[in-house]
Amino acid sequence: MSRTTVRLTVAQALVRFLSAQYSERDGVRHRLIAGTWGIFGHGNVAGVGQALLEAGESAMPFHQGRNEQAMVHAAVAHARHLNRLSAQAVTTSIGPGATNLVTGAALATINRLPVLLLPGDTFATRPADPLLQQLEHPAEADVSVNDTLRPVSRYFDRITRPEALIPSALAAMRVLTDPAETGAVTLALPQDVQAEAFDWPEEFLADRVWHVRRPAPDPVELADAVRAIRSAARPLIVAGGGVHHSEAEEALRALVDATGIPVAATQAGKGSLRHDHPADLGGIGHTGTAVADDLARTADLVIGVGTRYTDFTTASNTLFQHPGVRFLNLNITAFDAHKLAARPLVCDARTGLERLTAELAGHRVARAYEEEYRAGKERWERAVDEAYRADDPTAVPTQTQVLGALDVVVGDEDVVINAAGSLPGDLHKLWRARSPRQYHLEYGYSCMGYEIPAAIGVQQAAPGTPVWALVGDGTYLMMPTEIVTAVQEGLPVNLVLVQNHGYASIGGLSESVGAERFGTAYRHRAADGTFSGTPLPVDLAANAGSLGMEVLRAKTVGELREALATARASDRPTCVYVETDPAPTAPPAEAWWDVPVAETASRPAAVEARREYDRQAAARRRHL
Repeated sequence: MSRTTVRLTVAQALVRFLSAQYSERDGVRHRLIAGTWGIFGHGNVAGVGQALLEAGESAMPFHQGRNEQAMVHAAVAHARHLNRLSAQAVTTSIGPGATNLVTGAALATINRLPVLLLPGDTFATRPADPLLQQLEHPAEADVSVNDTLRPVSRYFDRITRPEALIPSALAAMRVLTDPAETGAVTLALPQDVQAEAFDWPEEFLADRVWHVRRPAPDPVELADAVRAIRSAARPLIVAGGGVHHSEAEEALRALVDATGIPVAATQAGKGSLRHDHPADLGGIGHTGTAVADDLARTADLVIGVGTRYTDFTTASNTLFQHPGVRFLNLNITAFDAHKLAARPLVCDARTGLERLTAELAGHRVARAYEEEYRAGKERWERAVDEAYRADDPTAVPTQTQVLGALDVVVGDEDVVINAAGSLPGDLHKLWRARSPRQYHLEYGYSCMGYEIPAAIGVQQAAPGTPVWALVGDGTYLMMPTEIVTAVQEGLPVNLVLVQNHGYASIGGLSESVGAERFGTAYRHRAADGTFSGTPLPVDLAANAGSLGMEVLRAKTVGELREALATARASDRPTCVYVETDPAPTAPPAEAWWDVPVAETASRPAAVEARREYDRQAAARRRHL
């Protein structure tokens, strides 16, 4: 029986294939690959570049980036905002274009977020060797720089023959739509193979729908989980990013309303409950709230829902101190469900929470426990009010007052994006999340430079959504390039640029571990050779303006409030630039974080820091 075929290059076939892929969950279909980011060079311009041109914008929208890492960040943010049901592709040339993908790929895989990477590669047929930008390995001739993407990809293949694309492309889509195994997917494309023609079966190029499953809990695991919850006197739910990925927020609220079990959130899980829900305790762990961490210390059952339990969440295994504490982990990934020697409940978050609610009918925590955590929540809300408070409109704002001013301006639909510096800690403690998608913190990799491209990705995922990228000066200098992309695309992203003359977060950490803020300030060299002179005369606002943004400079609290309101009403990319009072106004850390301190040192600061380290480390425990 003969098959109908279509003669296309490998690149043309790949683009046509990607344009016909769809995801489906709960009966709703989404375009799986919504667009392709690209920077062209000799490794992809005649292959993927020509194929995108030939396909046209309706088949595969193209987005022009300025930095390969930033393009991955934008794609990842797009996927996160759409609950991992839609992704984007990123194409690069060989050499530095490809290796620039590595950081973004690591971020995607660590955060379990889908992105398709299409780096160009050296010739498969080797007509000339070496090529421009080729890595020569003396013992392994088939190694290229793209192999650096192997450890940070959930799936990797190098397409050295046209027909090899068929199984590899199908495997790539399987991983992108797998709710347990997703992350960065890399198809390395030798530049000669990209341009090679082949007779492709029409079945390969036809529309294809990938169902995103919602696995139900195993009955034995479910019964064990229900027994554990019914027997617990002080249960605490730790909500992670899996709640959002599964769109399980309503199911979580139903469980909490029925049982009274309080909820603390990781950075990825914040917003799982609206901030004003009486059982929402805010963030947990090193950057958590006092009420959440106090309850965590006395919880006899910790119920993790869609969380990886990073060291920030567990306070480096010092937080959960109840002598008999046990863990119950509801997670679609068995690897995470078994962490901390937990009772596993391996299933979709929404399905699992719904089953738990049904099986726990009639069960509720003691009234005294509810009154305890509600009183703690009220005390913390007063601490937030105090941190946000700014009575003098003529004063230079502190960083927490910047958040307070923003809190007044945003609506439920706004998205606030951050990833690195001192802002994640302040936001985790203080931000009052109004909706499931408002709080967008990338803290699995905490990658400086994520915020601006991520704001673009969110805007592309949800056009018309007010988006705020919050960055410090250190983060801004890492990657301001995609401002140009926002201007080119006409995306009205808002940038809040906080100038504090250096790496404020690491400066504070450096001081706490006895490193005395060494190398963390943006200052001239002093006579003694240290960076302790006057602040550098760098005008970041002027830089943002030169890249095409409208810039609003705010020197006082009053000017800041006005500038934020103006930015939200603007229909073009806008930067609010503010230099803050460096005085710390956020509540201190409520739990420890393990950053090893020099065991031997001659400087008094380090000696004292080691004493404190040993005192804190003594509280570490293995949950077995």
